[in-house]
Amino acid sequence: MSDLASAPLSTTGLRRRQRWSAAMAIILLLATLVGVVALIALLVSIISQGAPWLSWHLLTNMPSRKAEKAGLYPALIGSMWVITLTALVAFPIGVLTAVYLEEFARKGRLSKVIEVNIANLAGVPSVVYGLLGLGVFVTWLDLGRSVIAGALTMALLVLPVVIISSREAIRAVPSSLRQAAFGLGATRWQVAWDHVLPTALPGILTGVILSISRALGETAPLIVVGAAAYVTFLPDSLLSKYTVLPMQIYEWSRRPKDDFQGLAAAGIIVLLLLLLLLNAVAIWLRSRASRRVRW
Repeated sequence: MSDLASAPLSTTGLRRRQRWSAAMAIILLLATLVGVVALIALLVSIISQGAPWLSWHLLTNMPSRKAEKAGLYPALIGSMWVITLTALVAFPIGVLTAVYLEEFARKGRLSKVIEVNIANLAGVPSVVYGLLGLGVFVTWLDLGRSVIAGALTMALLVLPVVIISSREAIRAVPSSLRQAAFGLGATRWQVAWDHVLPTALPGILTGVILSISRALGETAPLIVVGAAAYVTFLPDSLLSKYTVLPMQIYEWSRRPKDDFQGLAAAGIIVLLLLLLLLNAVAIWLRSRASRRVRW
């Protein structure tokens, strides 16, 4: 009798949960649509405003006070300098740190403190890293407002993200792979270098390139460490003055003339295309590295 009495109640509870599930799915879908519609509206506005200014001359000309002659060439080259140096610094340090924390560090209070601090650093506002770079690289190390100072500051910005993403990729490697290598007499370093890293490489590369893509669009740290807003020459050394795409876009957007607003929109389109290119490279590298992995 008790089972028969509880049957309608359980059916009613199941139906109630199904209605709540359907309602939450609709709410989440609406929230997603709001974000997508806002993004599409923003992209349409930028493309409609900047498309008439897109040309080969925009990529090859130097900046100018006249909108019809202004170009992005020094900013484009400066961005390539900064991003390349940032990757060269952040990639090896971040990956080696992740390998140490996952494969060599003893699980204790010290490693826990390090993990918590790395996670906290990933959420620090970017302008704080700019102030750190100003104090350490520009002033203390006397590197001045140079390419290397900007690149080191951006490397500090993306380093926590690189470490966290690399650790997650290493953590996803099955423990059976490590145990098999240890069973054949491999040392801990051989296991990490010859087995764990190649297997985790697709995830590591994806995290690194996505973090570098974030650095490409950052402006606040570079303003603090002295990236110029108007440069009519190309950087030729690590100590050269420089500008980057976000700085050039900022310089154009704060001018009152409508022509420069169109140039700023065109610069945003170029920056978006460059970001999409980096993401495409990340997808290609991940696919290429995944084909080499054999479980």
